[in-house]
Amino acid sequence: MIAQNGTFPVVGQIRYLAGNTADSTLALVTLSFANHSLTFNGDGGGQRATYTVTVDVTQGATSVRHVDTHKQIRVESFKETQREDESVIFQQFLALTPGTYSLSLLVRDEGGSNAASQQLPITVPRLGKGTLSTPISVYQVKPRARTDTVPAIIANPRSTIVLGRDTLAGLYIEGYGLPETARVGVQVLNDAHVVILRDTVNLVRQGDLSSALLDFPVSSIGVGPVTVVASLAGAPDSVQAPLFLSFGDEFGITSFDELLSYLRYFVSPARVQALRDTPPEQRAAAWAAFWKQTDTNPSTSENEALRDYFKRIATANQRYREGEVAGWLTDRGKVFVTLGEPDQAGQQFGQSSAARSRAEVWLYTQYNLRLIYLSQNGSGPPRLRLSPSSQSDFEKLVRRLQTQ
Repeated sequence: MIAQNGTFPVVGQIRYLAGNTADSTLALVTLSFANHSLTFNGDGGGQRATYTVTVDVTQGATSVRHVDTHKQIRVESFKETQREDESVIFQQFLALTPGTYSLSLLVRDEGGSNAASQQLPITVPRLGKGTLSTPISVYQVKPRARTDTVPAIIANPRSTIVLGRDTLAGLYIEGYGLPETARVGVQVLNDAHVVILRDTVNLVRQGDLSSALLDFPVSSIGVGPVTVVASLAGAPDSVQAPLFLSFGDEFGITSFDELLSYLRYFVSPARVQALRDTPPEQRAAAWAAFWKQTDTNPSTSENEALRDYFKRIATANQRYREGEVAGWLTDRGKVFVTLGEPDQAGQQFGQSSAARSRAEVWLYTQYNLRLIYLSQNGSGPPRLRLSPSSQSDFEKLVRRLQTQ
């Protein structure tokens, strides 16, 4: 795994496919970073940035490979230059002889001073007859037919699947010199090393090269880190790849229990507790059932209700943060996450200038609901709290909505 923080955060992986000869292996170096790490300049009707990636592979004091790659990015608006998600993907194939090496990476923003570097040891496997490649997390792939070419691939360097956006978790795998009847057994293990999904996949053979795209429904996996393990039927050796299922970079959800803490305004406490009490080996099935039950539009592959709920959490965190309290956990945040945008919102003015911003009023006409937030100015930052009567009205409405 490649990971570099600081002013230029970069994440990536190195995966391996068979080369054109028994003494050649293709190493796929994949990196991702955000647009906002680069310096953009106006270019006609859009914005342009350039960056360079330098890859050095050494064995002792001997330089084995040195590759400088210059890339240019164009986006249409300044807003796109500020994206903080995975918006830039870099990938480079390197033909290497099986063995142990040191790999150095340097990513430089050509328009500014930002840079990221990392050095790590790598062991390049020999992928001969009867072996499998390391699985590669992909967004798109067109399998190759011969080992003297490379697959048309858009890798997923973070191996991250976003629930509510992605419906399938895709991994590309190859096999070499396998019989036509060869099948690959696949297991998905959660962070407690419990098998949550099993499957058997047929490889498509073209000459001595076989391949398959392993697609897993995300609703059957759940959330958090998992490991996908693949092996040929009857073979003792296996290959594996990590996957991380989340609701996006802004949440950083890393476990099933952490996911459930976010659902407090989505469903009743009893439904959350039922999921929490589910044994680890049954959580994938329980999550799939929960996904289906809360899906307001089953004709699509997305759960729009859950997707929109997490979007409201992200918006609340931007708007309503109070000191160290996350926006979605404040009084205004929890109402917004539960009910969405108010139909009307404004200040309730007092007669004196000191009282002019002491209250805020939200109206929801659909629910005939009027909520008043009162300012509480203590030693810390200003905080707005629901008045006792508004808190009671809100709680009654929530209980009614959660029983529908």
